[in-house]
Amino acid sequence: MTTKRVALVTGASSGIGEASAKKLLTAGYIVYGTSRRGSNAGEGFFPMLALDVTDDASVDAAVNQLMQREGRIDLLVNNAGFGVAPAGAEESSLEQAKSIFDTNFFGIVRMTRAVVPHMRRQGSGRIINIGSIIGVVPMPYVALYAASKHAVEGYSESLDHELRTRGIRVSVIEPAFTKTQFEANNVEPDAKLPDYDQIRAKLAKVVAQAMEGGDSPEVVAEVVVTAAQATTPKRRYTAGKAAGQLQFLRRFAPTAVLDKGLRKTLQLDTAGASL
Repeated sequence: MTTKRVALVTGASSGIGEASAKKLLTAGYIVYGTSRRGSNAGEGFFPMLALDVTDDASVDAAVNQLMQREGRIDLLVNNAGFGVAPAGAEESSLEQAKSIFDTNFFGIVRMTRAVVPHMRRQGSGRIINIGSIIGVVPMPYVALYAASKHAVEGYSESLDHELRTRGIRVSVIEPAFTKTQFEANNVEPDAKLPDYDQIRAKLAKVVAQAMEGGDSPEVVAEVVVTAAQATTPKRRYTAGKAAGQLQFLRRFAPTAVLDKGLRKTLQLDTAGASL
């Protein structure tokens, strides 16, 4: 049984998950990553466990495997998730909406339920959920993704209140556009309507440009390490300049100002921004 801190990072084969795992490794943690492909993913910097966050048995098996190897878990980073390409909310079926929530939200619930009993017995632990600034600031044409991240925000804050007296703290990280392959893996809406063809094509270009100019995954990973090591962690951390600015506007700017700014950034008609 190890005396070093043990971290488990979901979705660690690339992007924010991989960058966070590497930063935690450098910070002195024993790190395990997860991927649906298991040990076939990653570059060998840390062991990878096979895990599908939408499958109860897979979640339990991965956490049990970690506990058998290390005897403890001190940090869970819930990073696994996916998005839907920009589209009208009505262009996704209810089945697709359920699929988004099954990974982005219920995946976090499954992982949390699997690790909290071990952390309670230890009397300590940290859970860090990778959310999004879109979980705080409304963004049109990604309604279902935004809703899943709003759910992560509410769950994380409530969970932190519940568990802090047991030595466990929960934080959510809120990045803005991050330069990863995340957008390349976006799922296309499954109920496309001709009325949205033009706006979908336009937003695809705008989002691609924003991603190209976004923060590196390492920027988010540094915030993950900060939250993990903080003596008194905050419930929310923005990651990157853009996320910080949007959080500030959300908190202090009139709604009309924020709405107009968002629509201008997305190159949308601003005529109805103040409604």
